[in-house]
Amino acid sequence: MAKTRREFLAETTMRVAAGVMGVSGASASERMTGDGTLAGERQDPTQPQPAGAPPAFGTGPGVGPVPTPTTFSEAEKLVQVQLSEVQCAQAAASWRGNMSQLYERRTGPRKVELSPTVAPFSRVVSLLPGQKVAVTRNRFVRSKSDPGPLPQKDEDLAFAPVTKLSRWLEQRKLSSQRLTEIYLKRIGQYDPKLHCVITLTQELALAQARKHGIPWGGKDLLDTAGIRTTYGAEPYRDRLPKDDAAVVKRLNAAGAVLIAKLSLGALALNDIWFGGQTMNPWLLEEGASGSSAGPGAATAAGLVGFAIGSETGGSIVAPSMRCGVTGLRPTYGRVPRTGAMTLCWSLDKLGPMARSVEDTLLVLEAITGPDAGDVSSVPSMLDFDASESVKGLRVGYFPAWMKQAPATDVDRAALETVKNVGMVPVEVSLPDWPYQSLDLILFAEGAAAFEQLTLSGGLNQLHEQTYDAWPNLFRQSRFLSAVDFVQADRLRRKVCEEMARVFEQVDLLLVPSLRDDILTITNHSGHPSLTMRAGFVEVAEARTDWAPDPSRLLPKFSPPRRVPHGVTLIGRLFDEGTVGSAGIALEHAFGVVDERPPGF
Repeated sequence: MAKTRREFLAETTMRVAAGVMGVSGASASERMTGDGTLAGERQDPTQPQPAGAPPAFGTGPGVGPVPTPTTFSEAEKLVQVQLSEVQCAQAAASWRGNMSQLYERRTGPRKVELSPTVAPFSRVVSLLPGQKVAVTRNRFVRSKSDPGPLPQKDEDLAFAPVTKLSRWLEQRKLSSQRLTEIYLKRIGQYDPKLHCVITLTQELALAQARKHGIPWGGKDLLDTAGIRTTYGAEPYRDRLPKDDAAVVKRLNAAGAVLIAKLSLGALALNDIWFGGQTMNPWLLEEGASGSSAGPGAATAAGLVGFAIGSETGGSIVAPSMRCGVTGLRPTYGRVPRTGAMTLCWSLDKLGPMARSVEDTLLVLEAITGPDAGDVSSVPSMLDFDASESVKGLRVGYFPAWMKQAPATDVDRAALETVKNVGMVPVEVSLPDWPYQSLDLILFAEGAAAFEQLTLSGGLNQLHEQTYDAWPNLFRQSRFLSAVDFVQADRLRRKVCEEMARVFEQVDLLLVPSLRDDILTITNHSGHPSLTMRAGFVEVAEARTDWAPDPSRLLPKFSPPRRVPHGVTLIGRLFDEGTVGSAGIALEHAFGVVDERPPGF
C-alpha cells in the first residue's frame, strides 16, 4: 500500500536523523537525552577537542523547540522556496543545533536589548563609489523682492509665506508675538475640524516669541525636552523626552517659535492617530494623507508658518499633494535625525513643508548639516540662489508614466510649462524591474525598530488593526527571509546605479507625485524631491491612504469637488539648490500657490 505523505515524512525523518546524527530508527522523543537535547547534539560545549580542531557548525548545544519536517514544508509557502521531503527532514533534524542559537539575542538566556537609537553597523551612503559632493561653506542667496505693505487682516498674515513674514519681522513691521498669537487663535478655532495638533506648546511659544521669529509646528516624532513626543501612537502618548531633537535645536537657534507638536499617523503610517484622523483642509470629508498629516493640514490651513515633516516612503510627498502645500524631502543624510523616531535607519528623512518653494529652502538652510548623534548624516554643501536662471536645464520625464494614472492633465500641463520657462524636456527610462521588492527593507527595518513593542503586545493598543496597518505588517515581517533582505539590498545598489545613469542625461526629473515606482526608487536611492502645487483637479470620491475595504465606504461627491494637485521634481543627490531654482520658476508660471482652502 502506498504511504501517506505524513507516514513518508515520519519515516524519512528517522532515516535522515540516523544518517546525520548516527541514530538508528529512533523517533524524535526517543532521540531526546535526559537533559532535553537531541541525541547527537553536543551536550557539553566546554568538552576539550583535539588540538588544532577548528569550530564547526552544528556542534553547539541544541536549543529551542523541536521542529518537524512539516514545519519546513509549511514555512516554504511563506518564503516561496521549495525543499524536497528529504531536505525538509534534514533541516528539521539539525535546526536546533544549527539555527536556533542564532535567536538567543532575542529569546535568551543571554538577551540583549537594542534601543532604537542603536543604528545598524552597516551604513547607507547615498553616493555611489566615485561620486563626490561639494563640502564647503553653503552658498545661500534668497530673493530680494520687497514683501510689500503689511496686510491688515490677521488671516492674510497667517497665510503669508515665510519669505514675506521674515522680511516684515526684519523691518519691524510685524512682531513675533503678534504672529504667534494669530496662529494660536487659529489653532483654537480650526483644529477641532482638522485634528492636526497633538500637543499645543502655547507657554513655550509665547516665551520664545519675545525674542524669536516665525512660529512653526513639528511632526510629533521630533523629541522636545519636557514636552510630550507621542509618535501618534497609544503606547507612547505620555512619553516625555529629556532633550530636543537636533532639528528642534537648530530651529530654536535660528529664531523659530515652536507652537505645536503636529499629528502623524501612528508610528508614521497614514493619517490616523490616537486622537482621531487628521483631515484635509481642502476637503474635510477625507484624511490629510500621511504620515506627515499634521504638518500638511496645519500648513495648508494657515495654523503655522511652516512645519517639519518626515518621509520614509512618501510621507512628505503624499500630504503635500493632498493638502496643496510645498514639501521638500532632502537628500538622505543631509538633515540629521538625532532625536527623531526611528522607523527605518536607512530610509528616514526629515524635511520642511511650507507654502512656497523658497520657504522650504529657507528652512532647509537652518537644519542642514551633520550631527554626531546620526551616524548616517554627512557633511554637504547647500548651493542655492533664488534668482538663478533655469534656462537650458534638462528635465527628464518618463513618457509612459505621463499617459497613465496617477498622472493627470495637471501633470501633462506641467511638462508643457517646463518648456515655457526655458527648460528642456528629455525622455528618460528605467528598467522594468519589480521595484516594490525593495519594500522588504522598509518592512524589515520597521519591524526591527519596533521589535519590543511587537513582541510585548504593545502594538495591540493601536487603533488601526487592519491588514495594511503596522501591527499586522510588523508581525508578518518576522517571517521575511534574511537572505532576501540581503538580495533586496543588492537590488537597491543596482537601482541606485540606474538612477546615476539617468542623471548623467538630465539635471532633474519631473514625475507624477504619487507614482508608486518613483516613490520607492527615490526613497531607496536617497534623491531629494520637491512636491509643489501645480493646479487643480476634480474628485468624485474621497481619497484614502488605506487599502480598499468594503467596511469603510468613502464619501462620494456630486458634483465633484475641486482640490489642489501637485507635481514632483527629483534632483541629483545633494543638489536641492537646482531643484529649488526650477521649482521657483515653475511656481511663478503655474500661478496657483496663493489660493487658500475655502473656510479657512
